[in-house]
Amino acid sequence: MSNIKSLGDLKRKTKQTNKFKTLDPIKTFPEEVTKIIDVVSGYENNIVFLSSEGKLYQTRKRNYHKKLKAFENLPPMKSIDSGHFHFLAISNEEKPKVYGWGQNSYAQLGFNNSNNSDVKTPTLIESLKEENIEQICCIGFSSFFLNKTTNILFGCGHSYHGVLGKPEITVEKANLQKLHENVADVFGGHSSHTFILKTDGKLYGFGLNNEGELGLGHKNKTLKPTQIKLEIPVEDISKIRHAYQFTSILTNDGKLYVAGNKIRTGFGSDLTEFKQFPQFKNNNTIIQEIDCGYDLFVILTQDNEIWVKGKFDGTNSDNSSVIRKIQTGNNLNNELSTYNQMKCCDRNLIFFLKSNSYLIQDLEKLLKNGYFSDCNIQNIPVHKILIETRIGKSFDLIKKYLESNCKLNEIQDLLKWIYCDQMINSKRTNEILNHFGIQNAHKTKLLTNDLKQLLFDEQTSDFKLVVKNEEEDDDEDEEEEEEELYIHKFILAARSGLFLNMFQNIEENLQKVKDYSGKSLETIELLISFLYTDELPITADTDQEFIKEEFEDIVDYYQLNDAIPMMDIFEKYSKK
Repeated sequence: MSNIKSLGDLKRKTKQTNKFKTLDPIKTFPEEVTKIIDVVSGYENNIVFLSSEGKLYQTRKRNYHKKLKAFENLPPMKSIDSGHFHFLAISNEEKPKVYGWGQNSYAQLGFNNSNNSDVKTPTLIESLKEENIEQICCIGFSSFFLNKTTNILFGCGHSYHGVLGKPEITVEKANLQKLHENVADVFGGHSSHTFILKTDGKLYGFGLNNEGELGLGHKNKTLKPTQIKLEIPVEDISKIRHAYQFTSILTNDGKLYVAGNKIRTGFGSDLTEFKQFPQFKNNNTIIQEIDCGYDLFVILTQDNEIWVKGKFDGTNSDNSSVIRKIQTGNNLNNELSTYNQMKCCDRNLIFFLKSNSYLIQDLEKLLKNGYFSDCNIQNIPVHKILIETRIGKSFDLIKKYLESNCKLNEIQDLLKWIYCDQMINSKRTNEILNHFGIQNAHKTKLLTNDLKQLLFDEQTSDFKLVVKNEEEDDDEDEEEEEEELYIHKFILAARSGLFLNMFQNIEENLQKVKDYSGKSLETIELLISFLYTDELPITADTDQEFIKEEFEDIVDYYQLNDAIPMMDIFEKYSKK
């Protein structure tokens, strides 16, 4: 079953007999399009999907293949991006490589000394082979490549309007070259202007600015990186998305700031400095997600309302300059609570992607099966310590309030948030959380952060795992030491078939058991950290080569979710 839904229509209709149209999710995705982790599109809705297996799928312009086939003879990919008519991808290898395809009329694919012909399939960018490129970014007819080890930003493509941030580049076409140093991040969009975050923690912009879209207080073209002055701290920024003559900034607490063209920003005149979006400024609306296409700006609120500016069907107005709420089917808003990412195509199509979190997948089974539950709410088996950790109040107080004031389905919805970070009925769930003093739960109370509090915590644990600690010692006669790790049976049972079987078959009064895997203490500590958080806290002191060898069979041995790419996760967190 696909983890992706779309809203809208690939086919632009020039004439509509019914402009007020209710939209339901498109359900025409080919069977092959499963476990999608990202989707991007070019100017004409030419769409590329990236699967969790690292495969790339591409549609024809404005249409789906009946049988969508992955590109062949490629290594697994880990990230993708798109410009107006070109695409980039980074391979998921020990030394990542960058691939490009699509239109190359401005040398935007990084193939130096090549012709301008289109490239049909992903092709290796040879000149970047020796660079450790960890981030790619397409902006219109330009491309950026960031080496996060050296913090050097490379770029190529269309150089008009200063979009590359190099005033000495005056020709239309710029081949691949080093552009800027001390760059920590780069932010893309379907536009002719660019934003970068430098290692000094400051935000800089450059490029076309004829509507004030850089937020610099003027409308002058800006040919080199210039610091952006904001009324919010840069560290409070969650996301930056920009389109033609327009820029949007989303903060960690769900506020939206905009600059640029008056039609797109919602203000009565062009906005040359970033100001909070007027539609949501005074009504306490929390914005969960934003995205931009060339002619489309999409906003998803915490209550799963979808608002658009630009060309999109399914609203009660055909005026693209007015922000409009999308009229959706009865069940879509509730369904969206389980989706954690939103991407919009250039025109008339929005995608929603469901979380591929392995932690959430496993805890969903825990909620369903109730392994080692120690209490209940309305006869639903639950785990006291998890409830208390997530809500921050005593279990008895929580249970009393819920059973006295909430319907069964409302309690079930709250438990979905507690165990899976998902809000089915976000309005009612937030009302309950507000009663317990939790505001902005989607930003302030993440599941992984709460589970980190339980990791190896002696006070809350209900079991000990005994592990051999083979420290090297000159004294060969010294007895082998053992380490006791404090764990929670329900978490390890939810995530590992080996631990589930072990706990189900030990005596009820037994409080500890020995690990017989033969793995090192360091490896088992890393494994348990992963089972609690889906992260690996690898440090510079970790014996990475040794751990890598021990991780090779860990998924099979501990009977983890067989979809977990443990070696890829190890590479992601390794310190090189």
